[in-house]
Amino acid sequence: MAATRIGGGSGSNTTTTTEVVEPKVAVDTNGDLFKVPDYTIKEVLGAIPPECYERNLVVSMYYVLRDIFFMVCIGYLAQEVLYEKYISDRHMVVRFSFWFLYTVLQGLFGTGLWVLAHECGHGAFSDYKSVNDFVGWVLHSFLLVPYFSWKFSHSKHHKATGHLTKDMVFLPPTAEEFKVRRGFMGDLAEHSGDSPVRTLLGLIGQQLGGWHAYVVANVTGQTYPNASKWTTNHFWPYSPLFEARDAFHIVLSDLGILTQLLVLRVWYLNYGAWSLFIHWVGMWLWVNHWLVFITYLQHTDVTLPHYASSEWTFAKGAACTIDRKFGFIGPYFFHDIIETHVLHHYCSRIPFYNARKATAAIRKVMGEHYRSSDENMWLTLWKTARSCQFVDDETTKGVYMYRNVNGKGVGARVSGKKYQ
Repeated sequence: MAATRIGGGSGSNTTTTTEVVEPKVAVDTNGDLFKVPDYTIKEVLGAIPPECYERNLVVSMYYVLRDIFFMVCIGYLAQEVLYEKYISDRHMVVRFSFWFLYTVLQGLFGTGLWVLAHECGHGAFSDYKSVNDFVGWVLHSFLLVPYFSWKFSHSKHHKATGHLTKDMVFLPPTAEEFKVRRGFMGDLAEHSGDSPVRTLLGLIGQQLGGWHAYVVANVTGQTYPNASKWTTNHFWPYSPLFEARDAFHIVLSDLGILTQLLVLRVWYLNYGAWSLFIHWVGMWLWVNHWLVFITYLQHTDVTLPHYASSEWTFAKGAACTIDRKFGFIGPYFFHDIIETHVLHHYCSRIPFYNARKATAAIRKVMGEHYRSSDENMWLTLWKTARSCQFVDDETTKGVYMYRNVNGKGVGARVSGKKYQ
């Protein structure tokens, strides 16, 4: 949609002119043209059927109880039936494989509980704020997630998605910031780039510790020059991540974490380290992996932009995310958080069980600006890590697109020379 401007002089000889203002166009990492969205948030929200906004506490609680029921049943079946009768006297490789697959399955349901707690934080779980916060606090505390702390910082992320200086997480460095972080000197990057081994090690570190690094040290978040790095986290009541009025709820988040740690301590004393590791720690590690895996690929893609303050609007920023497909795991275990994330950024209060219908509605407004991919997400993870290392607005001031020093797609300027 193009804007028009009408102007004229004074007096009887007034003239009228019309100027067509076309949306900005950038070039993404693939070399394709990216057109900056020109629709309004009112147009997007107006397309969503009213029934999509309806939240049902019974339906939401059903999914919570369903996931807990399966986790308990699977735990009992694995420990008391399958292992004791068929696995315990088998070769070590068989026993390892059995428990590994067990933790994978429990991690899928655990991630489902994490997603439902996330629904609570957005008010999409039910019409009752106190119920939302209680359920969310219990579920997130069980997974050692500071519920209120993350709720507050995550809300800021939604309010400034895609904003290069106000978004709260997965902030890409600019070309100059990347050069400083990696220590590139002169033309070294032109000849070496990043090896696949470095990418692999980076991904392993990201998947194992990315979530912890974020909540503990604000890694990939905004920098706060006037704040101590020791207080810039999700546990300090007066962290710069929050407002002063949030302090009491940050303490409640910390109490939830401490309560769960006490539960785990009692578990260890009564049942031992092996039981604790197999039935909780393994699941917890998988949940943290899936959380980073999902959110990283929701907000990082060669086709997605970031905006400077001069270009950013809420409607543009909400489109800086992408829907993907993850087989039956996405809809069944992860409650469609992967498949309907674009809609979630336009209206986070719509419950996940209404999100597909709402997504279909907003796609008609978004048109070519709606991003989705059905590529295998494991393959996408590798390609994204190789292709999306920093952002540059060299060709379109204020609209930043991903670039890299690995020679993937459109080149970048790191040491003053173009990489192809």
